[in-house]
Amino acid sequence: MHSSPPFNAPAARRLRAALGMAPGHVAFGLRAQYGLTVSPETVMAWERGEISPTSAELTALAGVLWCAPGELLAEPVTLREHRMARGLAPDELARRIGLETNAYQKMEDSGRWKGNERQSAALAATLGLSPAQYVIATGKEQELAESLRSAVTTRWQAYAKPLAKLLPVPRADLDRVLEKMHGEYQSLMLATLSWGGGGATATGDAGREYLSQIVDRFWAVAAGAR
Repeated sequence: MHSSPPFNAPAARRLRAALGMAPGHVAFGLRAQYGLTVSPETVMAWERGEISPTSAELTALAGVLWCAPGELLAEPVTLREHRMARGLAPDELARRIGLETNAYQKMEDSGRWKGNERQSAALAATLGLSPAQYVIATGKEQELAESLRSAVTTRWQAYAKPLAKLLPVPRADLDRVLEKMHGEYQSLMLATLSWGGGGATATGDAGREYLSQIVDRFWAVAAGAR
C-alpha cells in the first residue's frame, strides 16, 4: 500500500483562501469533478496537518484548487514524491527515461533504483534532481557512504569509476573531490601517528568522526569544487 505523499497543509489552506472557497466548496468539487467522497471536516483536517490526502486525493485537490500537485507537497524525498511534485504519471516518467512502466513502478515502490547510467541521467534531468536529492531518492545513501569510506582510507582512484556510476556528477569534479577528501583523512591519520598519549586518542576520534559524517563532507566539498 502506498503511503501518503508529504502534504503541505499551509499551502492548501492558503490556495483555498486565495480562491475565496470554503472547505465545503472544496469537498463539493472533489465529489462533483472527481467522484471522491470527502467531507468538509476532512478538508479542514488536511489543512490543519492532522491527516494527509492520498495520492489520488492530492491530485484531485490540486485540480479543484487550480494548482499543480507539486504546490501541495512539502519537500519531496522519494522518487514517488519527486514524480508527483513534477505532476508526472508513472507511465509518462517511465517513457521519458526509457523504461517500461511496470519496471519503473517496481523501482519506485521498492525505493531502489536499478536503471543504467543513461536512464539515471534522464531520471535526474526529468525530475530536476540535484546529486544529493538523486542519491536519497534512489536509495543509494548507504552505498555512497561505504564507497567514500573505502576511497579515503585506501586508494581513492580505485573508487572513482564505481562512484561515477553511482552519482550524476562529472568525473573530473568527482576526482577532485575524492583527492581532496583522501588528503583530509590521511592528514588526520598522520597526525594520529605523530601525537603521543592523549593527543593520539583525540586525533583518532577526529578520524572516526570524519568517517561517520563522510556523506555530508562529500557534498560540502563537492559544492566548493564547482
